[in-house]
Amino acid sequence: MDKTTARAFAAAALALLPLTTATPAQAAETLSLHAGIEALPQAAEVRDGYERTKFKHWIDEDKDGCHTRAEVLLAEAVTEPTVGAGCKITGGTWRSYYDETTVAGPSGLDIDHMVPLAEAWDSGASQWTAARRQAYANDLGAERSLVAVTAKTNRSKADQDPAEWMPPAATARCTYLADWVGTKLRWALTVDRRERDTLRQLAAGCESTDVEYEQA
Repeated sequence: MDKTTARAFAAAALALLPLTTATPAQAAETLSLHAGIEALPQAAEVRDGYERTKFKHWIDEDKDGCHTRAEVLLAEAVTEPTVGAGCKITGGTWRSYYDETTVAGPSGLDIDHMVPLAEAWDSGASQWTAARRQAYANDLGAERSLVAVTAKTNRSKADQDPAEWMPPAATARCTYLADWVGTKLRWALTVDRRERDTLRQLAAGCESTDVEYEQA
């Protein structure tokens, strides 16, 4: 092989290298709610060492001037709000699906971690790095990891799992179960025995509900 041909082969090999070494994107998974519940690993919950400050939030990950809370509000607004200097949000309306309530203006809303930070800690996040806990607390990569809901329902829920709390609106319950299970699957979090038993019982009324998630 002459030098010109060798250089041509080398150039071709380099051109193909990014295609052969690129990491493929995680594919979305769709399971029935029942299958999703059974796919969750089971383990006892451990609260030891939990502090809310171990999950850093809210952050401005993309450096556009709007932190995570504001990003969720903007994404979920039913009527578009006004965004002022420093990403200050005024006006707008939102629909809190936990209690089927329309909220005018952002002040009456909380951003709920679908699986609360303390529950995530109990279910495996205690073993994570600080960076992964930060990613969890600011997860904008899944539609239901963070949801804008009335402050009243968010504070009523606190850090409880579905064995202890469910949304007051009956119309929200199958969606809530799918969002809960999908979030735990996304982040490879566990369930304890009582939680799994309750999820199974509640899912009996949600035969047509699916769980969609991507691994984080």
